[in-house]
Amino acid sequence: MNTKAISMFGALLAACVLSIATLGDAHAGAKRGHFANAEGGTTAVAAANRSGPNGGTQSAARGVKTDAAGNATGGSASTATTASGGSASRAAKFQKNADGSASRQSGYTASGAKGSASGQGSATKNADGTVSANRSGTATNAATGNSVNANASYQTGQGVTKSATCFDAAGATIACPSR
Repeated sequence: MNTKAISMFGALLAACVLSIATLGDAHAGAKRGHFANAEGGTTAVAAANRSGPNGGTQSAARGVKTDAAGNATGGSASTATTASGGSASRAAKFQKNADGSASRQSGYTASGAKGSASGQGSATKNADGTVSANRSGTATNAATGNSVNANASYQTGQGVTKSATCFDAAGATIACPSR
């Protein structure tokens, strides 16, 4: 399980829910609001809880904060469960700076009867326009126990690099299946 993604999810969800706790109901299961902040910008938050007719649930929260200098930060998080025991969570946060630089981090985890998956990624754009990004993920097949670890990265001027390694249930490296 991707504990970094879950920790980020929990922190973002808590921050957004606490921010809107005093807002009135916009409609059943959802709240949203926006207000001027002390930095001369705007803060906007939203959260929702939903239940489906077959027993599934979903909770989500998001928020963004700007300032007078042109900077912005924000994030979002959501989690869902199915009546049959499946679950998934994701979280992301970003920062955009007045000089044109920006960054983003995200993570996810999911599990169900057929297996599980988790991953995380990040991307950075510097003020000069150069970009770097990394993404990693793991997936495991519940029936066979086989798994894959995949990584991808990008660097301005160097292009994309990808790799994947597959393992059997005992942890021995095996050939990855072809598409």
